[in-house]
Amino acid sequence: MIEPEIRKTQLTLDRTYSAGGKPLPDVHFSGSIAAVVSNPFAGTFASEADISDWMRALQPLADSMAIELRNALIGDDRSIETYGKGATVGGNGELEMAAAWHAPAGVGLRSALDGPLAQVPSSKKIGAIGSQLDIPLVYLHASYLRSHYDVQPVVVPDGPKPDEVVYALVMSTGPRPHHRIGGFSIDEVVGKDGLR
Repeated sequence: MIEPEIRKTQLTLDRTYSAGGKPLPDVHFSGSIAAVVSNPFAGTFASEADISDWMRALQPLADSMAIELRNALIGDDRSIETYGKGATVGGNGELEMAAAWHAPAGVGLRSALDGPLAQVPSSKKIGAIGSQLDIPLVYLHASYLRSHYDVQPVVVPDGPKPDEVVYALVMSTGPRPHHRIGGFSIDEVVGKDGLR
């Protein structure tokens, strides 16, 4: 099994105090963690039909990234409420290298956050060095909770290089600032099916 070769990791934290010119009742914390990893299959599509071993090799990385981001965001009076995942593949790779992040990232996030049921949203693309990846966020226990629909941008200024992949996770501690598009509220979440 090929082990991931990590060039760097990047942890980014945001604190939002006001939005749209109006202060928030509570500070909104959000963040991302990204790992820049060598793509062992860059330019070798024809000879590597099955990359499931690579997907399994990414699991320890996903686990440790989820724990590090969670620990950076939580506090005595706040917990994680949203999550998401994504990947950007450098130009010598293919989109399937980003898709390989779906399972390990989802397992890592769910394990670090005590088993939420909502589907972990994701985004993936092929991109140049420094390209922005916008990763969607949803509420951990109910994907249909509109107040928590959001996006966290992830930018690694020097990655991915053509033979690399940027694997990323995102989280936040609350709803989108000043949400007001209706739908059911967080205190109405049942959380049994991951949808409502």
